[in-house]
Amino acid sequence: MSAEIVQLVAQASPYMSAALGAYGGAVLTRAEDAAVDATANLGRRILQAVWSRRNEDEQTALEHAVQDASADAEDADAAAALRQQLKRALRDDEELRRELADLMPEPSGTVTITASGDRAIAAHSIGTAVTGDNTRIGK
Repeated sequence: MSAEIVQLVAQASPYMSAALGAYGGAVLTRAEDAAVDATANLGRRILQAVWSRRNEDEQTALEHAVQDASADAEDADAAAALRQQLKRALRDDEELRRELADLMPEPSGTVTITASGDRAIAAHSIGTAVTGDNTRIGK
């Protein structure tokens, strides 16, 4: 499987999960809801794009995977089965790969760094860091 497909599935997974949480099993047939956040609406668009490009048997398999994943958000096996449906669709359809890649938001480049606890330090890049009482560097 190509790295492009693996990356697209990894990028799409949180959006699909949000869509299932917001729309449930009806995600494949529901129109965009202004009251639902952008993340869930993007997940709905991803799933509907995949569904619309599948044949009848493949649509049925995707519907079952969506129903199972929406029935229990904590079921890792159901989530994996849905991701597998996405992988299969992406592997079979280069145009779908391009469409989903275009849907994905550009990475923001934002990095969040958190330090917690006594004498904790945090930085994007640290050369030398020394903490503590009576600490000396050099002679």
